[in-house]
Amino acid sequence: MYDLIGGQLVSTAFVVFVSGLLYQGSRFFKLTKKKEWILPPLAGAEKRVKKTVVQYIVAGLTSLQGTLWKTDPLMMIVTSVFHVCLILAPIFLLGHNMLLDQSWGLSLWSLPESFTNGLTIVVLICAAFFMMRRLFLARVRAITSFHDYFVLLIAVAPFLTGFLAYHQWFDYRIVMILHILAGELMLITIPFTKLGHMLFFFLYRFFIGSEYSFTRGNRTW
Repeated sequence: MYDLIGGQLVSTAFVVFVSGLLYQGSRFFKLTKKKEWILPPLAGAEKRVKKTVVQYIVAGLTSLQGTLWKTDPLMMIVTSVFHVCLILAPIFLLGHNMLLDQSWGLSLWSLPESFTNGLTIVVLICAAFFMMRRLFLARVRAITSFHDYFVLLIAVAPFLTGFLAYHQWFDYRIVMILHILAGELMLITIPFTKLGHMLFFFLYRFFIGSEYSFTRGNRTW
């Protein structure tokens, strides 16, 4: 069973992950084709079109005054830290890179194990913050569904099981199987759940013009 979970299922998960992202990306570009203006552009629109990329980025950063940076800075900080650690920990984990090297002959630069352990702890703390916020903050609980809890669990499970495996708590083999399954489940569900914002965040910010975009954008939604 371990060989199946750590072999064929891993490859299948990566295939579904990459294929799913490619499908969602192509779907995004198909649904956001440039459309004709129904109403005439607002006065000064031509001048705005001539802005440089830098000017649009500055304008986009200025517009953040109406976002979480202004309304809920604690949530914004926790969210930013959570996502940074969520990306750094698995990609630059020594154990993962050793497996990559053994399987595909690829190896990335690795962070010290004590450091990635710290990143994992930060991820778990941030996840607990999100959970408490959804459970006890009325305005957040009102718009929370089972899907939101499920997605949060999927995102956190690989880190929780990885943390338990690293410290060799409970039965190591069982925890490792759960860790691998959790990672595979996360990869498979990313393109088809709210976790897909790892792709759409960049597509929205760079291809669709809005008050939150980093550039003018040349597609419509």
